[in-house]
Amino acid sequence: MQTRDVLTVAAAVYGTQTTRSHAAAKVATTVLNVMVLVDQDRFLILLNAAIRVKVQVWFMATKGFVSEQDVTVARPVNLVIPRDGNKISGGKLMIFRQLNKTPCKTYLISSEKTKEAIIIDPVLENLNEYISIIKNEGFKLTHVLDTHTHADHISGSGALADKMSAVYVMHQNSPVRCVAFHVPDGFDYHLSNIPVKIMHTPGHTKDSMCLVFQDRILTGDTLFLDEGGAGRTDLPGGDPGEHWESIQKIMKLPDNLIVYPAHDYRGREPSSLGEQKKRNPNLQPRTKEAYIKWLTDMKLGAADWMKDVLSANYACARNPKAAWIPVDAPACEVKGTLPTNVNEQQVPTIPVSEVKRRIQSNQLNNTIILDVREPAELKGELGVINGALNIPVGQLTQRIIELEKYKEKDFITVCRSGGRAHTAAAILLQLGFKKVFNMSGGMMAFHSAEKTK
Repeated sequence: MQTRDVLTVAAAVYGTQTTRSHAAAKVATTVLNVMVLVDQDRFLILLNAAIRVKVQVWFMATKGFVSEQDVTVARPVNLVIPRDGNKISGGKLMIFRQLNKTPCKTYLISSEKTKEAIIIDPVLENLNEYISIIKNEGFKLTHVLDTHTHADHISGSGALADKMSAVYVMHQNSPVRCVAFHVPDGFDYHLSNIPVKIMHTPGHTKDSMCLVFQDRILTGDTLFLDEGGAGRTDLPGGDPGEHWESIQKIMKLPDNLIVYPAHDYRGREPSSLGEQKKRNPNLQPRTKEAYIKWLTDMKLGAADWMKDVLSANYACARNPKAAWIPVDAPACEVKGTLPTNVNEQQVPTIPVSEVKRRIQSNQLNNTIILDVREPAELKGELGVINGALNIPVGQLTQRIIELEKYKEKDFITVCRSGGRAHTAAAILLQLGFKKVFNMSGGMMAFHSAEKTK
């Protein structure tokens, strides 16, 4: 395959009209963005730039791209780029791994070329595991970062930095005493040849920040995935108004960035910011006033144990048991103080067609339809089911007494797409309601069925 053929294939995939046959490296990196320098003699051509998917690759040996005749190429092979492993960032190969088996996410990022590495949001109880990985695989740990002061686990950053002679980094607003380097908003950092920008995103905490690479964003607790929404704003240092402003900054970033949060409690997969703009409730259009009301109306209240954890992290605790912490508690999510075992509760579903059948045949006398969206959402284009009760999911546990008189009836929970309704149904089942169903697809599916009648 000659240079012209490489360009033709790449252009076909990207829908780009490219017929120029000069140096493939220059054209592919500057025009098509599909060729990545591996070393002086090899290039990777990616025909699908999406992360974690099967791609076609060619290893292309060169003699300096003097002419088309100098280019040779191996036959295509299938290669799976795993979620944790070597990734492409801004035209450079980097090592990217998530190190924990728990909802707390710790990321190791390293230059493939120099093995210089940083670790982000380490957990103290896993300290020895991190050190073993660094030593056994020859990484040179230069910096340890916390994306914010954590309230649900004891940070391992101070201890890890001490053990490995690295620099402990946090935002300049951080109250943590042992931080060695405080970075401002907009600070540009280079991990060897990999650029990363610091973006201050307060709201969950005063010192929250995101790390923005050319192909991904590590959001800390500023933004979670899908229905997980974002970190709570009702904990010490939280501010819903500041969080709205931080969300506006994130909304301006490119849609192709892959979102990697500091927590995930339900096994969600990282996805693009563009997808999160569609699915994440915290990224839906709201005025600042509406956003503040939406969050403050939930009135979840901080757990007392979280204040103890914050105090331990302010003091750079070196004891993993410096504060009592519930195992795997999803405390930093908006849903984090819901009843125990809600996340594991199995919830039966009911199809939209069955709900519509019951409505049309007047068979709802023994059924309560519980809409758990925010009141403002009920005025949108998706509408509301006639006769439905409205209690937002964030208020459900506080207002459960309003439903006690209906406890023997069937409950059908609904929301926009089904996620919040699933949580609401799980809460009701945990609290002793016997017949509870989540309407699959939510009001989006219901509205779609209405239009196709």
